[in-house]
Amino acid sequence: MKKRYVLAALVLPAALLAACGAASSPLPFAVERSAGIGGSADQAMLQPAMEAPSAPVMEGGYASSIPGNAAPADRVVIRTASLSIVVTDPAASLKDIGRMAEEMGGFVVSANLYKTSYGEGLATDQGSIMVRVPAEQLDEALQRIKDAANDVNNETISGEDVTQTYTDLQSRLRNLEAAEAQLQEIMASATKTEDVLSVYNQLVSVREQIEVLKGQIRYYDESADFSAISVDLIPDVLDQPIDIAGWHPEGTAKQALESLIRGLQSLGDIAIYAAICVLPFALLFGLPAWLVVRAILRRRRAAKAPPVVAAPAK
Repeated sequence: MKKRYVLAALVLPAALLAACGAASSPLPFAVERSAGIGGSADQAMLQPAMEAPSAPVMEGGYASSIPGNAAPADRVVIRTASLSIVVTDPAASLKDIGRMAEEMGGFVVSANLYKTSYGEGLATDQGSIMVRVPAEQLDEALQRIKDAANDVNNETISGEDVTQTYTDLQSRLRNLEAAEAQLQEIMASATKTEDVLSVYNQLVSVREQIEVLKGQIRYYDESADFSAISVDLIPDVLDQPIDIAGWHPEGTAKQALESLIRGLQSLGDIAIYAAICVLPFALLFGLPAWLVVRAILRRRRAAKAPPVVAAPAK
């Protein structure tokens, strides 16, 4: 049993060192035989890791199986693009770009719409959006965005080759998974509680590093599968009021029209209030009062009128 724990003490540091050093050896990890470690049992325990077949370096059709540290069949390139375009309605364009990305099987990462000022007291919408689309449809997406724009101020397309980093992560992952398998075998054969706890703590550390590496690999997979497009949406200044030496004739006309509309709205509100609130009271109290006043006036006029004198008989 002591041989197995001595073996674990040597195997785990070797595996971790190989993982951190980006796996310079084509084997998952190598353990040199020393004078204190030997025998067929120890060799059989190391044999699965030494003869483990190489796992595919990448998923999704990037590359085939890579023996050891052989060069991948395809490069892993993360492509990104950024655009600055002029549009008539930034709010509508922002929605159109998001809808286009979803139609292509992508998604919206972020979207922002805000007010920006042009001239004195004049504001209009401006926005920005970031979407991800399938990498093979990046060019098509860029063309559709440019076709819908009034003008393109700036366009940048860049690619980052992360093949070496990706291969290193895969190699480190294989090393750690091989170390995990050996630690599990050692733990299964342990009988003492302190030995089990010691191997278990090392196993937890290895598993944590494995999950971190898987997360990094997953990030590169998604970044390579879906290209990011950042778009700045600038309003078309031709649609804004003309600015000549600080004078805004279209802005003044717009303000005058708004004032007229507000005035008409106020008159309409007064008429509505009068019809609903004043008219019932006028009919209820005003009509009887008007009838009384009219009767009084008639009596006064009748009293002031000269008496009718009958004509003498002939």
